[in-house]
Amino acid sequence: MTREERSEEMQKEIFDEDKREKIKKIIKMIVKVFVIIAILTGLFFTYTTYVSTTMIQVREYRITDEKLPASFDGMKIIQFSDLHYGSTMFEENLKTIKKKINERKPDIIIFTGDLIDPQYDIDEKQKEILSKKLGELKATYGKYAILGDEDDESIITIWNQSDFIVLRNEYDLIYDEKNDPILLIGLESLTNNQNLDTGFSYFKQETYNSNIYTITLVHEPDSVIKMIDNYPTDLIMAGHSHNGYIRIPFANIPLERKEGAKKYINDYYHLKDSDLYISSGLGTNNKTGIRLFCRPSINFYRFSSK
Repeated sequence: MTREERSEEMQKEIFDEDKREKIKKIIKMIVKVFVIIAILTGLFFTYTTYVSTTMIQVREYRITDEKLPASFDGMKIIQFSDLHYGSTMFEENLKTIKKKINERKPDIIIFTGDLIDPQYDIDEKQKEILSKKLGELKATYGKYAILGDEDDESIITIWNQSDFIVLRNEYDLIYDEKNDPILLIGLESLTNNQNLDTGFSYFKQETYNSNIYTITLVHEPDSVIKMIDNYPTDLIMAGHSHNGYIRIPFANIPLERKEGAKKYINDYYHLKDSDLYISSGLGTNNKTGIRLFCRPSINFYRFSSK
């Protein structure tokens, strides 16, 4: 073999070695990228499924209305909604919910629908736990619930055992110590015989007070579309939308709209003479079972007439 041939062979070996090293580097880089993607995917899944779905926050709102009797100044109402027990909410979460509610010493507690997740096969023991924990919630004037589109007749017993009053196209007058009333109306869901005429039947009474402060409970927020033009109410509390489950930060845009919450999905709207507040709910019942930039929450309202 000549000197030139040996030189060419050495150069070829060097070239092949460089090529192998480059391929190794590329493979290592690809592996690193896949590992990073796998880790980030795992972290994202863990956060959105197990962390973000259980980090319950309390959203506080101040409601001021001259129609409210002065004796109700300082009234506190807690609204919670869409527990979907058995989805991401279980017994341990109920303890957290109880603590957050009771430590605020509410005058009225309100639940706006969907107690148990329809995919959860709840047994009698879990029903007893649910009744017990809901029964431990304390309110000065009373506890009220309406049914959601996922609720059926079987949960009425749970509410009764928990000392909640279930309003089904019905109203209740809530009196303070000075015997001044406010009006609380609870409507059925859109899928379960909602009847506005029956729900607002107070205003058909001969002795009704046209200026009474009125709070209306609905499950699906879009049900207010038929309400606001024909039925008087000052404050509306709703659930169902979960505020979209996943929201784009900064732009604050929801990515998922449910039937019954296509038009009204965010946490607050002012509609003519009514204020609509929509809870983000506590559990989940979307297909993915995740939340992102939309934590589960309890709404806490403070009232004033001035």
